[in-house]
Amino acid sequence: MSHTNARLTLYGRTLLVERILAGHRVADVAAQLGCSRTTAYKWLERYRREGTRGLADRTSRPHHTPHRLASALEQAILALRRTQRRGQDWIGAELGIPASTVGRVLRRHRMPALGSLDALTGMPIRRGPATRVRYERAAAGELVHIDVKKLGRIPDGGGWRANGRQGRTRARRGAGFDYVHSAIDDHSRLAYSEIHPDEQGATCAGFLMRAAAFFARHGITRIERVMTDNAFAYRLSHDFAGALETLGARHLLIRPHCPWQNGKVERLNRTLLAEWAYARVFTSNLERARLLPDWIDYYNTRRRHSALGGNPPISRLSATL
Repeated sequence: MSHTNARLTLYGRTLLVERILAGHRVADVAAQLGCSRTTAYKWLERYRREGTRGLADRTSRPHHTPHRLASALEQAILALRRTQRRGQDWIGAELGIPASTVGRVLRRHRMPALGSLDALTGMPIRRGPATRVRYERAAAGELVHIDVKKLGRIPDGGGWRANGRQGRTRARRGAGFDYVHSAIDDHSRLAYSEIHPDEQGATCAGFLMRAAAFFARHGITRIERVMTDNAFAYRLSHDFAGALETLGARHLLIRPHCPWQNGKVERLNRTLLAEWAYARVFTSNLERARLLPDWIDYYNTRRRHSALGGNPPISRLSATL
C-alpha cells in the first residue's frame, strides 16, 4: 500500500512506464501524472531493471544496518523481559547497554507494557485506574505507607504449581492464608515486611512498632505520618491508634476504593509477589517464608529502583547512618 502522500499508485506507475515506452517525452508524462521528472526516471529505471515487480511498493528500511544491536543481545533482552518482568532501566543496567536501546528493542518486538501484565503469570490483563498525581516527600520519615497482602499458604509438598490438579485440591482443603504486612518510607523507599496469621488491630499495631524500630536502625528516627487504607484494623482499632500515639504520628486514610492513593506500598506488594512469593515453585510454606527477610534486605540494599535513579533505597539514607 502506498504512503498517504504518494503521487503514484501501482496503477499510476504502470501507466507512466507504458506511456514513456510508447514514445512520449518523460517530461510530458510526468506533468500529466503529477510527479517530477526525477520520479518518472526512477520508476522507468526500476522497471527496466526488475520488470513489473519493480513497480510494487517496498519498505524504506535500509538493506543493511551496521550499527543495529546483535541478534543474540536482542534475544537476551527479550528473555530477561519474559522471565524477570522488568523495565528497560533494569534490563539496560543488567546487560550494560543504554535503557533507550532496550526500549527500542521492546517496541520493535511489540512487548506489552509491564503495567498491563499480571504479576504471577506475565499475561496481559486489564488494569484499574491510577492516580495522575505523583509526589515524593522531601525527607525520610515524613510519610510511611502501610498495607497488608493476603497470600494463600503452600501445603507441605507443594501446591498446585508444583503438583498440578492434585496440589490444587489439597490447597482447597484448608491450607489457609498468610498476611504479609508491609511498610515503605515515601522518600527513601526503604521497606519492611513481616508475615502474620491475621490482620487484626493488635497485629497491625505490633507490626507498626517493629517497622518504626527497623526504620530507626536505618536513620529514620521520626515518623510524622502513616498512610493506610480504610480496613477496620487501621480505622477502628484502639491498639493501632495507641501505636500511632506512641510514635507521635498522624494517621492518613486514603479515599475508599482508591488503592492507587496508597500506591507506593501497593507497588511494593506487586513487587513482592513477582520477585518473592511467586518467583519460583516452593514445596512448603516455611520455605517461602524463610526467604522473605533476605529478599527485603536485597530490595533495600541492592535492588535498583527506577524512582531513585537506578540506586537502591539505602542510598538515600547512607548519609544518616
